[in-house]
Amino acid sequence: MAPGFPGLFLSSDETGLYHRGEIRYNRTDSTQIQKAQPERMSNRMENLLIRGARIVNPAKNEDYIGDIAVSNGKITAMGQIDELPGARVIDAKGLVAAPGLVDMHVHLRDPGFTQKEDILTGCRAAAAGGVTSLLAMPNTNPSTDSPETVEYILNKAKDADAHVYVAAAVTKGLKSQEPCDWEALAKAGAIALSDDGRPVENTRFLADAMNAAPSLGLTVTAHCEDLYLAKGGIMHEGCVSRELDVPGIPAAAEDCGTAREIAVAEAYQVPVHICHVSTRTSMNIIRDAKKRGVAVTAETCPHYFMMTHEELKKRDADYRMNPPLRTEDDRQAMIEGLLDGTLDAIATDHAPHTPEEKADFRKSPNGSIGMETSLAASITQLVKTGCLTLSQLIEKMSVNPAKILKISAGVLEEDGCADIVLFDPKEQWVVDENALHGKSKNTPFKGMTLTGKVKMTICGGKVVYEG
Repeated sequence: MAPGFPGLFLSSDETGLYHRGEIRYNRTDSTQIQKAQPERMSNRMENLLIRGARIVNPAKNEDYIGDIAVSNGKITAMGQIDELPGARVIDAKGLVAAPGLVDMHVHLRDPGFTQKEDILTGCRAAAAGGVTSLLAMPNTNPSTDSPETVEYILNKAKDADAHVYVAAAVTKGLKSQEPCDWEALAKAGAIALSDDGRPVENTRFLADAMNAAPSLGLTVTAHCEDLYLAKGGIMHEGCVSRELDVPGIPAAAEDCGTAREIAVAEAYQVPVHICHVSTRTSMNIIRDAKKRGVAVTAETCPHYFMMTHEELKKRDADYRMNPPLRTEDDRQAMIEGLLDGTLDAIATDHAPHTPEEKADFRKSPNGSIGMETSLAASITQLVKTGCLTLSQLIEKMSVNPAKILKISAGVLEEDGCADIVLFDPKEQWVVDENALHGKSKNTPFKGMTLTGKVKMTICGGKVVYEG
């Protein structure tokens, strides 16, 4: 782990972690930076007693059979609990209770593209997948480049079924022509900066954002892509693209972007988070940088460690995303990177599109949905095969993303926010795209049999999903 990476769940004075409803302050000068996300509405909260769950809580190095009591949105007790008067008792025998998942890469499409998804439907999908906290990307319309748009998202999310955090834009309109006012965005409530959907083409603006972010309490998350190399491509450049006679995106497009972001981070000794890693070379660049002490973290997505560009032979645009599905060697590299810690987190890059948009293989926009399938896909590919333990998986899907984003999540503890997912780690199910909870159905996992089924999601003490 790179030096200077903040410790998990120390006091806010020591780490800059904040709690919902409080003001976050700069650790060095106590200047007010931003308000944390407001408390969730509590009108439907109830006392809950979860009985006999396997509690998997890697932030506390805990894995045991026990009970969890929830009152007024908080965890009030853990262990062996006699009773909780007036509580709804949830029989969790055979189920795992883990901290709610933190998906640090989600496109909610709101404002501007609500025919694809909106904040409320996106959070319903999140809840069905056990996700209780998510980071909303800025490629909306208008893009999230003003305090007003940040505030719109946070206000609309108050009644949503997940905690929504905001990644604001590095540049206005995501055009790499003029930098945003990052301090104003932070004061409005943003916790991260990104031009995701596109790279920040102007390296000067990227460097300035990476230098400004730490003192503003922001995390820079980087979409790494050389647009000149990628221009015109719709899938991975290789034998399948040549067989289909369609333009490809070379792995080098991602690798050059990854190298640039890490070079900036190393030169200025500032942190950066690399989004949706898909190639072996990018993974190797990140691994080497970590060995040198560069403050870089990285994520990959389930489709990159479960699928390859061979899926594109179906000429189905639901398998088109950016970065694209790569080779079998790249897929294996993603698993290796998760095992050895090069890749810190698993995110989804949840990117909804309408069926009409996805109908044309060549003209379709890139992107696939993933929040409802991410836990099951990861259990199927990583836990069931013995690559990761369940505790290690929860670390990648909850603990580490919370740590990277510096949010109060990723742990089950007394007096902590009751964000809990209950799931059956052995139940098998077939993904039916028409039974999913978001507006769009563009999942590459359709028809697949996955292991691990979310049975209940509790967000801020409220049951937001029962399956």
